[in-house]
Amino acid sequence: IVISCDILDPATMQPYGRCPRGIAKRAEAYLKSSGIAETAFFGPEPEFFIFDSVRFANEMGNTFFKVDSEEAAWNSGAKYDGANSGYRPGVKGGYFPVPPTDTLHDLRAEMCKTLEQVGIEVEVQHHEVATAGQCEIGTKFSTLVQKADELLRMKYVIKNVAHRNGKTVTFMPKPIVGDNGSGMHVHQSLSKGGTNLFSGDGYGGLSQLALWYIGGIFKHAKAINAFANSGSNSYKRLV
Repeated sequence: IVISCDILDPATMQPYGRCPRGIAKRAEAYLKSSGIAETAFFGPEPEFFIFDSVRFANEMGNTFFKVDSEEAAWNSGAKYDGANSGYRPGVKGGYFPVPPTDTLHDLRAEMCKTLEQVGIEVEVQHHEVATAGQCEIGTKFSTLVQKADELLRMKYVIKNVAHRNGKTVTFMPKPIVGDNGSGMHVHQSLSKGGTNLFSGDGYGGLSQLALWYIGGIFKHAKAINAFANSGSNSYKRLV
């Protein structure tokens, strides 16, 4: 059983101040009270790798990690019991190939079917740029709290469908060196009275509010990095 819920302070029965879900709810309420917009929509696009093998150790006598994928470019000369077909995307050559080069299409389709069964509307799925099984599944945008809940549920589904098929999924930003890392682009917009407030006749078809919004992201980039790039591996992807 997987449960999404709010965390309350047992002494006061009020929302716990550090609960991420509670913080998101307060952010939504603050936006509405500001009068700027009624709703903020978010559409994250998580990228991830699907590996065939993940080994690691951190012991007194040795430290190592090794990930592997049959479709990885470095396995072009490997010997397999069922023969090496030779179909695999090269380094930085994995964006939108079709089968048989894209060996993970059917697995992603199974993931998408399961996501739909748990109420998450899928819009697109495809292989991503990197070799070694980098993929992306895009779902329909929604409000902040709902989309955050869906994103956690989505990761749970993707990891478990992969595990059911004998594979391992990681959403970590930079699991392999020398090829693209995994990001999570987040499409954003503000709405009021059913109108998209970012649409306008300014630069790029944007409204002045949209340009201010972009400027705010730049202004507060350091603070945003606290949760948008929260670990050292995040910066290995960015450099």
